Amino acid sequence: MPHTPQLLAFALVALGMALTPGPNMVYLISRSICQGRTAGLISLGGVALGFVFYMLCAAFGITALLIAIPFAYDALRFGGALYLLYLAWQAVKPGGRSPFQVRDLPVDSPRKLFTMGFVTNLLNPKIAVLYLSLLPQFIDPAHGGVLGQSLALGVVQIMLSITVNSIVAMTAGSIAVFLARRPAWLLIQRWLMGTVLAGLAVRMATEARR
Repeated sequence: MPHTPQLLAFALVALGMALTPGPNMVYLISRSICQGRTAGLISLGGVALGFVFYMLCAAFGITALLIAIPFAYDALRFGGALYLLYLAWQAVKPGGRSPFQVRDLPVDSPRKLFTMGFVTNLLNPKIAVLYLSLLPQFIDPAHGGVLGQSLALGVVQIMLSITVNSIVAMTAGSIAVFLARRPAWLLIQRWLMGTVLAGLAVRMATEARR
């Protein structure tokens, strides 16, 4: 196990990352508004499984291989960028609606919600880079097995991410009510969300591998 100072320092870094809006948070907000808090939390389960997948890959060294192969990394990166562009178009297209706007949608099954959350997280290659570049900075072989320390730190990151995103999913409805009472804000929010999503897509597609 990592020593307490390293564990606390890593927890602070992981918390800061969890609080930073990104594709996962945007998806969870959208799903919570469209289908309710339960759907958002089920989707969060899929997102969490994506974190577990990348954590295990990093811990066992598979992620290093993924990032060492340009084609594998680029395929994941461009796939994620295209998905974000699709979400951006859905937000700003004529007749489109805000992700925060309450609306009736076909109810997706729990299995589909979980799968979509999982895929959304897998399509963000920066998660792989995060684990590969961040974990080694807080691991000291003198304090025990590297694998055990990697898993312990990964669990901390996942728990913090689940906590933050659970709060986001649970409060998304309150934001929707606020916006529903102010129609002009819905239009502003749609274009703001579309711009942010498109910006994330461009950044993901053009960012060089590190």
